[in-house]
Amino acid sequence: MLRNYLKIALRNIVKNKAYSAINIGGLAVGMAVAMLIGLWIYDELSYDKYHQNYNRVAKVMQRGIFEGVFGAGGYMPLPLANELRTDFADDFTYVVMSSWTREHILAFGDKKFTKQGNYLSPEAPDMFTLKMLRGTRAGLKDPASIMLSESVSQALFGSDDPMGKIVKIDNRLNVKVTGVYEDLPYNTEFRDMNFIAPWDLYVSSEEWVKRAQDNVEWNNNSWQILTQIAPNATFDAVNAKIKGLRVKHVPETAPYKAEVFLQPMSRWHLYTGWDKQGNVEGRIQYVWLFGIIGLFVLLLACINFMNLSTARSEKRAKEVGIRKAVGSVRAQLISQFFSESLMVVAFAFILSMLVVILVLPLFNEVADKQLGILWTNPMFWLSGIGFSLFTGIIAGSYPALYLSSFQPVKVLKGTFRVGRFASMPRKVLVVIQFTVSVTLIIGTILVFRQIQYAKNRPIGYDRNGLITITMNTPELHTHYNALREELLRTGAVIDMSTSSTPATDLNSQNGGFEWEGKDPNFKAQFGTIAVTHDFGKTVGWQFKEGRDFSRNFTTDSAALVMNETAAKYMGLKTGSPVGMIVKWNGKPMRVLGVIKDMVMGSPFEPVVQTVFMLDYNWAGVINIKLNPEQSAPESLAKIETVFRKFNPGSPFDFKFTDQQYALKFATEERIGKLASIFAMLAVFISCLGIFGLASFVAEQRTKEIGVRKVLGASVFSLWGLLSKDFVVLVTIAFGIATPLAYYFLSNWLHKYEYRTDISWWIFAVTGAGALGITLLTVSYQSIKAALINPVKSLRSE
Repeated sequence: MLRNYLKIALRNIVKNKAYSAINIGGLAVGMAVAMLIGLWIYDELSYDKYHQNYNRVAKVMQRGIFEGVFGAGGYMPLPLANELRTDFADDFTYVVMSSWTREHILAFGDKKFTKQGNYLSPEAPDMFTLKMLRGTRAGLKDPASIMLSESVSQALFGSDDPMGKIVKIDNRLNVKVTGVYEDLPYNTEFRDMNFIAPWDLYVSSEEWVKRAQDNVEWNNNSWQILTQIAPNATFDAVNAKIKGLRVKHVPETAPYKAEVFLQPMSRWHLYTGWDKQGNVEGRIQYVWLFGIIGLFVLLLACINFMNLSTARSEKRAKEVGIRKAVGSVRAQLISQFFSESLMVVAFAFILSMLVVILVLPLFNEVADKQLGILWTNPMFWLSGIGFSLFTGIIAGSYPALYLSSFQPVKVLKGTFRVGRFASMPRKVLVVIQFTVSVTLIIGTILVFRQIQYAKNRPIGYDRNGLITITMNTPELHTHYNALREELLRTGAVIDMSTSSTPATDLNSQNGGFEWEGKDPNFKAQFGTIAVTHDFGKTVGWQFKEGRDFSRNFTTDSAALVMNETAAKYMGLKTGSPVGMIVKWNGKPMRVLGVIKDMVMGSPFEPVVQTVFMLDYNWAGVINIKLNPEQSAPESLAKIETVFRKFNPGSPFDFKFTDQQYALKFATEERIGKLASIFAMLAVFISCLGIFGLASFVAEQRTKEIGVRKVLGASVFSLWGLLSKDFVVLVTIAFGIATPLAYYFLSNWLHKYEYRTDISWWIFAVTGAGALGITLLTVSYQSIKAALINPVKSLRSE
């Protein structure tokens, strides 16, 4: 019997090719979108689970209120790690001191690479449960050692055994390879950690770090502290014990009193930020967003399937009547309709798997992921098969239960009539489809509008032709002046300077600032950047008043330049701060000038009040302005030649500032691209459904159209007659989607300080677009039906 049902189902699918293609294709696209989003969400939720101690590892953080605004971060003082290790030994299995993951130069023989890595305490490999391919996790106990990732080991040594070989870090530290660990997966916090060097080596080689550790400086928050809590401890209990550690070690004059807490590894990726009130936020909002989008796109596909299934089933009333007349019982008819529905869903599921396999590489590129189909995961198959069964049963329930109840006498006599409200469920579902589609389109437009708004923001300097080079090696520090002079002689460089951070970053803020007229209770804090004399000319900053640093004035060594936000921040009643004396930790510094704000942090946030001062000892990067009259490749070739002369032990690695600035939009652009793709697919699925329904309606009303044509109706009037219902449904959908989209997008925009507005034209364009797409979709079937010769449509009468 089942074989017979399947054969009939297959015949019906083949007989109605257009409807079958729309049904199977639309459902397959919806399933594929849901599958891709499901894989993306699975990857997000499984972040850092590579580490076996995932549920017990945490990052030490501090939080507090500064000038009425909540702030939190992971920059910590070194003495805190020692206190946690000694005074709270029962609460922690490991307390690991860590530098920030940054670029370093690794060299072996003639091979030189710039790789990212960390200096960590010896317990780190055990805490991260690194999978060792050579050596043991105890390798960092040797202060002159290094552990390499598998890919870096392969790059440096090929197939040779790396153990015991000497590698040079930053052209100055000789270390021995004591271990090789498996590359960390892409969905881990430390995926860029290509090597690990001992913390003791870092302390002994960096005087400022040694000074901070030996002098017990609690105000120098420049490092990370990572921990693993003991098996008998809980995060809440440990947080209650350690929250006051920071406060008791800082003076009363400190800018703010911070509370120490642990952020579990399970929250590192999805809960990365806090709003001004201290509410946790982060990528978890995108997980919810895409989860909802996936469900809605799948719902749209299911609506199509159900709409077309129920619409077509009404044409099979006579078939049901005949089957009942020759002895079929209701249970047999129900089984037949369900088998047809499940067969369609099965074909759609297989097709969706093929679609996912084909588009996954492109999806990974857009989403910045390394996703793969979870072939061996039982939940993947249970979800896919379970959904297919559920969809097939729901979609097949109407024809199975409703049509099987028909009385064969009425059907065969021709007295059977579908109820006047039979089409109402289909109309409601079409409204739901377009409500979702219109909302997604409005959201996508606004995301890109917000990105463009931030991109068009004045940044206060000229990033074109500006490159930065990290000063990793001692040669660059020692020969900087000679390097600068020779580069300027090449003609490839207009100007050159050093700074403590690139123009696209601000990683140092300090308190201790005083000036005349300042409220004694006001705990001032400024971003602080050390530069050389030519920094302003190199980056092209723009003065509002005052002057730049000059070599003609030796007193400029005790001077500073500030941005306009800093000038406003000081709250001066006399106006300009130029010429004023500002003391920093007791040292008097004269204000030389005020520049326009440079956007160094997030382009979506307000500019931080920042001061610039002369100090070569802080130099971290070299800034170079390329000559615009020469081609960039030609200029870079000349620069590389000079760099190799003064810094022969290092590769010539540089970064274009405009490319680094563009990375600040990467997350929003990625989310926008994904949302736009899903929105287009949602519209496509909705249009498929309307196309199928328009075809069905036109077929149902063939005789009516014939009569109207005989009576003189024009093609245009017939097109309007058949299109009117769909236009009304889309208009209702737009009316529902508009307030929904406005409400949710207003809330989303409010997380950005620097944000665009929600203009009326976004809704107008979206509504007009939805209406236009609907008319285009319906018009083909409407005009086709209107052009049919009425003799053919009425000849059976």
